[in-house]
Amino acid sequence: MNRRSLITAALAAPALASVARAQGAAWSPSRPIRLIAPYPPGGGVDTTSRLLAGPMGALLGQPVVVENRAGAGGSIGAAELARSAPDGHSIMVDAMAHTVNPHLIRNLPFDYATAFAPISQVVVLPQILAVNPQKVPAKTVQEFLAWARPRARELSYGSSGNATAAHLAAALFLNRAGLDITHVPYRGGTPALQDLLGGNIVFVFGTVSSTLQLVRDGRLVALGVSTAQRIAPLPEVPTIAEQGFEGFELNEWNGLYAPAGTPAPAVQRLFEAARHALADATVRQRLDALGALPLGTEPAAFARHVAEQRELMGRIVREARIEAG
Repeated sequence: MNRRSLITAALAAPALASVARAQGAAWSPSRPIRLIAPYPPGGGVDTTSRLLAGPMGALLGQPVVVENRAGAGGSIGAAELARSAPDGHSIMVDAMAHTVNPHLIRNLPFDYATAFAPISQVVVLPQILAVNPQKVPAKTVQEFLAWARPRARELSYGSSGNATAAHLAAALFLNRAGLDITHVPYRGGTPALQDLLGGNIVFVFGTVSSTLQLVRDGRLVALGVSTAQRIAPLPEVPTIAEQGFEGFELNEWNGLYAPAGTPAPAVQRLFEAARHALADATVRQRLDALGALPLGTEPAAFARHVAEQRELMGRIVREARIEAG
C-alpha cells in the first residue's frame, strides 16, 4: 500500500467506525411516542393499545400516548401513520382488517403492502364456532354439517359485521364445507349472540370473551375453535382443523406497526418494548380475561405473517364475493 492509500485509509477509519457505531447503537425515543388506535375507544384494538402503552413507555423512558383515529374500517388511522415521520415516534396497533382492507377499499391514499414496517404480532383472539342447542342438534362440526346440508337454503348465520374476523372465518368454513348459508351482519358480536340465543340464526364465530360463559352455562354449544391448537379455557373442544378441515385457522389478531422507512434499531427497540409489555403480569391478566393470547413475535416473523394473511384474506374475499359495506 502506498503513502496516499495509507493516508486515505487513516482518514476514512474514524468515519467508518462512526457509521458502524450508529448502525449498531440502541435507539431511544427523544420525545413522547404517539400510538394510533384506528378504532373507537373501548374496542379490542383500543384495549390492546392502552394495555401496551404504560409498560412500553416505562421501558423506553418516554410516555406512549394512545390516540384514537377511528373510521373507514381502520383505514383513517392507518393513513395517519402512513404519512407520519418514520423516526420511531409514531406507531399503530391494528387489527386483522389491516390485511382485509386492501381487498375491499378502493382509492386508498397509501398501499398497505408498502406503507408500514411490521414490529410485532402482539395478541391473537381465538374464535369459537357456536350453535344454540335448542335449535341445532349437534355437538361436533360434522354433526352440524349433516344437519345443515338438507336445509341450507333456509338457514342464516350471524357475524359481528361485514368483513370482520367472524364473517371471514364463517365464509372460509362454509366454502371449505361446500355450503351456502345466508350471512346476517350485526353491529357487533353481542347482538349476533343475542339472535343466536333467540334461535333466529344457526351459528356464529364468537370471541372467547363474549362466548365462553354462554358455553359453560349450557346456553350455547362450542363445536370447534378457530386456532391451530386447542385453547386452555375449552381444552375438551377440538379445533375445526381436527374435524375434517385440515389447516383451518382464522383468528382475530392485533399487530404493532411503524411507518415504512423507520430505522431498524428503532423497530427493534419498539419490538423489545412491546415484548416487555406483554410479559407484564397485569397485562397478561387483562389479556387472559379477554380470551386473548399474548404473542410478541419478532419483526421478520410478523412481516411474513402479514404477507400470508393478506393473500389469504384476498382469496376469502374473492371466493365469498364480500364487498365493502
